Amino acid sequence: MKRILVGGMHHESNTFNPILVGWQDIRIKRGNEMLSQLQDDSMSGVITTLADRGYEVVPTLLARAVPNGEWQKDVYLSLKNELLTTLRAAGDIDGICLSLHGSMRVFGIGAAEGDLLQAIRQIQPDVPLISSLDMHATVTDSMLAYADAFVGYKCAPHTDTFETGVHAAQMLIKTLEEGFHPVMEMVRIPMIVAGEQSETSVEPMVSLIKELREVEHNPSLMAASYLLGFPWADTDPNSVVALVVANQDRDLAKSTALDLAKRFWKRRHDFCFYNETHEPQQALDVCLKKTASNAPVVISDSGDNPTAGGSGDVTNFLALMLNNADVVSLEPPALYQCFYDPLLVQQAFSLGQGAVFDGSLGSCFDPKKSSPIQQTMQVKALKRDWDGNKVDLALIHVGGIDVVVASKHVGAYDPKMMESLGVDPKLLKLIVVKLGYLEPEIRAISRYSVMALTDGSTNEVLSSLPYAKLPRPVFPLDQQARPLWE
Repeated sequence: MKRILVGGMHHESNTFNPILVGWQDIRIKRGNEMLSQLQDDSMSGVITTLADRGYEVVPTLLARAVPNGEWQKDVYLSLKNELLTTLRAAGDIDGICLSLHGSMRVFGIGAAEGDLLQAIRQIQPDVPLISSLDMHATVTDSMLAYADAFVGYKCAPHTDTFETGVHAAQMLIKTLEEGFHPVMEMVRIPMIVAGEQSETSVEPMVSLIKELREVEHNPSLMAASYLLGFPWADTDPNSVVALVVANQDRDLAKSTALDLAKRFWKRRHDFCFYNETHEPQQALDVCLKKTASNAPVVISDSGDNPTAGGSGDVTNFLALMLNNADVVSLEPPALYQCFYDPLLVQQAFSLGQGAVFDGSLGSCFDPKKSSPIQQTMQVKALKRDWDGNKVDLALIHVGGIDVVVASKHVGAYDPKMMESLGVDPKLLKLIVVKLGYLEPEIRAISRYSVMALTDGSTNEVLSSLPYAKLPRPVFPLDQQARPLWE
């Protein structure tokens, strides 16, 4: 029985967010937990595929966190050492299959994936090493040097994570059982693009991904991926890439990657916001008019989206709402989901449901982008350990608006969050979520939605971000940008 070591670290790191990821932010599965607690993710796809083929799966660890700032160095080094210790103790193995993001960064180190892969190769220099990647991976030369093959998600939102893990495992199986020899080539495209302009259910990504899948039908190709980089990371390198893995034929990998890159570049002017998008005041005005006939109406506070690494505590749009008489007079009250403010949550639990107090909301982690909301507040509901995630929630009534506040940095897209606090989202007229494109969960209840171009670490107006390291020229920031092949 062949033995395959599995593991990974998975995080999208926003360099414009000052929060450093610590132990309290990370979810870790170790050893047999990885084998017994399978989910709809890439690592589970890897494990299921290998186990079904009779391989012995040797688990290390899988560490994940909601997108945020860079990782604390000591936290990363501790988990890295733990993974490497397990690798050394594993003895003889026949291959390694990982689940990595591709845009994880560590304060004081930089890109995590290349650092981790290099360390693994110092212990196991020769066994095949294949990994899945997020579609928003930022591919570095070190990643290419120390892995045999990558395959990225093809759906955004990422609904194909399990399938991508299956794909990665199948490439490893072909390498071990069928004599395949993966060779990998990449072509950089001088372009950055936000996820809100590259959802795969709309053009141009519909056509580009369809063509990508057609390319993979070639029996001499093992995988083809568009990896879009991460626009909210000021790093070098950072760009869209076309990446192809071929069986032995490097020339085929090169020519196919170049062809895919040219197709993507040709469509560069077609990328746009797929949904209705406005500046903050206009977004609020438009949505207020719709509440009478299209409730619930959902507004995305896109500039402070925690699922893209926003700090989750920027108050500018909430302040705008509080100054609008029509918003604060809505019945039932408008609901804002959610703010990251552990001190306010702690205070709410200490005072108890129904308490009225003078409080401060927001701007506790990123005081440069906004100011705290300070006024009389009321605790309307409390929820311990929401969804088993050790996250405490409080529903705070602030100046006529109900605000969900969380004790941890979490995604804001799930209506079950407000439901756990006794709110039925289907009865609301106006909901604001700290999110970019609507995830399936919140989209299912929305009858009308608008994305507001708000401030924060995930500002959708990329030209407003203070890039210093991003390679230039790059499209669309620099309209004169041109690829090397032209």
